[in-house]
Amino acid sequence: MAIDNRAEVRKVLLITLFLNLLVMAIKAVLGVMTGSLSLLADALHSITDSANNILGLIASRLARPEPDRNHPYGHLKFDAVGALGITAFLIVACFEILRGACERILSGGKPVTISQSELWILLIVLGVNIFVTYYERSVGMRIGSSILVADAKHTMSDVWVTILVIAGLIGVWQGRVLNLPFLQWLDVILAFPVALLVFRSGWEVLNENLPWLVDRAVIAPETIHALATSVPGVLNCHAIASRGVVGRQVFIEMHLVVDTQEVETAHRITEEIEARLEALYSPVRVLIHVEPPAYQSDQISYESPSK
Repeated sequence: MAIDNRAEVRKVLLITLFLNLLVMAIKAVLGVMTGSLSLLADALHSITDSANNILGLIASRLARPEPDRNHPYGHLKFDAVGALGITAFLIVACFEILRGACERILSGGKPVTISQSELWILLIVLGVNIFVTYYERSVGMRIGSSILVADAKHTMSDVWVTILVIAGLIGVWQGRVLNLPFLQWLDVILAFPVALLVFRSGWEVLNENLPWLVDRAVIAPETIHALATSVPGVLNCHAIASRGVVGRQVFIEMHLVVDTQEVETAHRITEEIEARLEALYSPVRVLIHVEPPAYQSDQISYESPSK
């Protein structure tokens, strides 16, 4: 059975929500004070961090692993839906960053002014982002929560965004000190790679969670066939299907041709197969349709060595 870790997921999301709101506020205030487009875009990115935390809290409340009357396969897909919601926020942030950069290029704007003390504040903000990333990722990997791992990926993109922004603002600061006005363009130029990093994070989250929602095969049927036919008493195995996510919940179905007419013996064979699958891919739910030794069908995917 899947383990209900929703309480721990909510605790992590609440902690990171508070930190992300703090980071967002600092970036927004400094962005307005300095007139930095890249910093304001970074603040927008941090807004999506906070929105993702809220979305994750909603999704984790709905994503109960236990089945009920209306959801006999459990509720874990709500977790993946929440992760896809994060992708949507990332895409919105990407286009907002690009739009703001293009507007600055076409219409110009007041020069960016930033002090050394403001740069030190941004370095502290960067440290908070790094802490949030590794905290969420470590807990998400330990308890098998895709919503935490997905949110950690998003926050990691925020780390790289902030590094780029700080690098650009250091260039702008040095440009003012050394009287090199062309360095002002660093603030706008770096907004474009920021957008690309945001888009990449969204694509990775989508790529990891979409297979769960579209029921893509999670285990190769050849692997399941080899495992099943290695159990004494099994003649063949066909109509093999699998879905889910290894480490979170896997569903496996198969038809099994057994070398016995006794129900009790056939039952022991299926239990042995289930135990081996559980040992490799836990947690799993296995459905096995048992067929007699004389069973013949054109639908059998793999021929046994004896045939």
